[in-house]
Formats: sequence, structure tokens, C-alpha cells
Amino acid sequence: MKCIPIHLSGQYVSLEPLTQDHLPDIQRAAADGELWNLFFTSVPRPETTQQWIDTALEMQRQQTAIVFVIREKHSGTIVGSTRYFRIEAQNKRLEIGHTWYSQSAQRSGVNTDSKLLLLTHAFEVFDCIAVEFRTDFFNHKSQAAIERLGAKRDGILRNHTIMPDGRIRDTVVYSILEHEWPGVKKNLQYMQIKYAK
Repeated sequence: MKCIPIHLSGQYVSLEPLTQDHLPDIQRAAADGELWNLFFTSVPRPETTQQWIDTALEMQRQQTAIVFVIREKHSGTIVGSTRYFRIEAQNKRLEIGHTWYSQSAQRSGVNTDSKLLLLTHAFEVFDCIAVEFRTDFFNHKSQAAIERLGAKRDGILRNHTIMPDGRIRDTVVYSILEHEWPGVKKNLQYMQIKYAK
């Protein structure tokens, strides 16, 4: 389980390694819906996108993350970003997070395809025994999306993170375990078929 850039390709999206060249694409994707206005997300504002990219790539250099941009195959457009992080090779587990999508890409099959790619690689290539997801207590949309994947709620970490605006965030934790993966995979494949119709 090495933190090296990888490329994953699915039915609706390709997940490509983030580079400095993606700056204008990330700015455009985040501007679709002005996602930075959602207080419970960490989507970069236009003026903070360079810093966001630098931080993400530094995580990768320090071998603590694998960072992707999400390209919609039909349009060729970058519609968001996601990453593997909190990678614990010795414990065979990682977290999928820092995920966001342009407003126009939400509820479109993009999330299902992205998660199918990431989870398949995590369980079937990295040989993970658990994959974790975390989200803000107030991000009900994200919680619903994680639950639709088939992840189970582990609990809430209270007063978990001090946010940039000073708010103290409660974090909701979900996971999918190795023995649950075959069922979750079948569910995601079924969801893909529904989006294809």
C-alpha cells in the first residue's frame, strides 16, 4: 500500500493524479455551485486553490495520501476531487475523504462510479480489511450519500476538529469492512445500472 500516484478508470469517470496543472480546472469545478459557501466542507475558494493544491501534494510527498481529480468521461471536464488518506499499511486500512463534486455532477452517477473505483482498489489491490469515511455532523447530504454506498455508521467523534472559522466540529465516522465488500460492490454495480438508464 504505497502512496504513489495512480490512475483509475470507470464507466463514468476517470480518477487522475492531482498536479499543479489542474489549478484552473479545480477553480472551475468548485465555482460550479460556489461550493466553498457550504460551511461544513473544505472546498477551496478561488483565491485559496493554489494553497489547497500545495497542501494536497505535500500530503502525497509525505506518503500520507494519494490525491485524485475526478474527470467526467462524457464531457472531459474535471468535476471534483477525492483522496485516499490516513493510510495505515500495517493495519490494512485507510480513509476515503476530502471528496467534493461540482454541483452539476452531484446525483449523476459520478459519486457511485468514483467510490466503486476507490473501494475496488482498496479492497482488491491494497488488500484492506477496513475502509473509513468521515464527515461533518451537519453535512446531512454527505451522510446520506455514504449510507447509500452501504457503509455503516461507527459513531460520532465529539469536539473532534477545530475548523478554520473557529467552529468545533463533531465528526461522523462510517466504515466498510472486508467481509462486507462483496455485498457493497454488488450494490454499487446495481446503482450504476440505474444511472445508465
